[in-house]
Amino acid sequence: MNKTNLTWILIALMFAAFLIWYGGMNSGNTLFKGFGNQGSEEVVQKAIDFISGNMLDGAEAVLVSVSEESGVYSFKMKVGDQEYDSYLTKDGKILFPSGMSLVEPEEETVATETGTKTCEDINKTEEPILEAFVVSQCPFGVQMQRIFNEMVKNIPQLTSYIRVEYMGAIEGGKITSMHGDEEAQENLRQICLREEQPNNFWTYIDCHIKEGEVDSCLGIAQVDVSSLANCLADENRGIAYAQEDFTKQDKYQITGSPTLILDGETISEFDFGGRTAEAVKTVVCCAFQDKPGFCDTVLSTESANTSFSPTYSSTESNAGNNASCN
Repeated sequence: MNKTNLTWILIALMFAAFLIWYGGMNSGNTLFKGFGNQGSEEVVQKAIDFISGNMLDGAEAVLVSVSEESGVYSFKMKVGDQEYDSYLTKDGKILFPSGMSLVEPEEETVATETGTKTCEDINKTEEPILEAFVVSQCPFGVQMQRIFNEMVKNIPQLTSYIRVEYMGAIEGGKITSMHGDEEAQENLRQICLREEQPNNFWTYIDCHIKEGEVDSCLGIAQVDVSSLANCLADENRGIAYAQEDFTKQDKYQITGSPTLILDGETISEFDFGGRTAEAVKTVVCCAFQDKPGFCDTVLSTESANTSFSPTYSSTESNAGNNASCN
């Protein structure tokens, strides 16, 4: 047994022992009650916070990545210099320190190969449109915005063929989002800029994805803040624009941020290289009947950083996975 597995098993045993002790001290109560219908990263982060606060004797566990796998959340966390793979039920109640695949390796290979698309599989049109459905405070939604932004900065012509759409709902005349009102209002702000001040939209995004700033980024992007305020307050403008996004979200049955839709069809960036500017550019360029010359421009093949970051990528980037906010 290697050191990684042994250490994590010890952590799991400590966790189990703590639950048993606490259950005896507090009969009728549940310590790890789960977290309801929240997003995957929220559920896993609360589990990691619990681990840090109760099991690591002053050390801290840090969430690296999370994805859904076979009906549970598969996540990677780091404690010190060591990374651990683990699993958590969706209600946040049961933690598994490891998992064993019951699928034969050959079966896994066949399933992967069968589901992978190539350029030849994509329908060709004269003017393809690639839409990225995101929410503005999801680490992986921001990651896709960073990729789109990188594409626009290096190939401005792509602006006509890519579009950021936002996930959410309208309840009682007010926009809502999976991570609360602050995210909902930022979604609406970006929607208004996209619709009414498109020449300022990408400059604002370029600034906002660095630290999540709003006021300073509006200034840097030279946004007409009076017009923006009117859009945000006018339900026939901002809310109406948002509803169009949400109608598309429902039409395509989108549940995760980010999700890519190419000319009305869901497509995975991981079939073309992952969450990199070059891979996503390839998705767009594969859909042209006559591929434009700008498609020959090679973009970054490094995975884009997740969440807010001053740089496009880094050596410590954990962005190579297919995690999303659900």
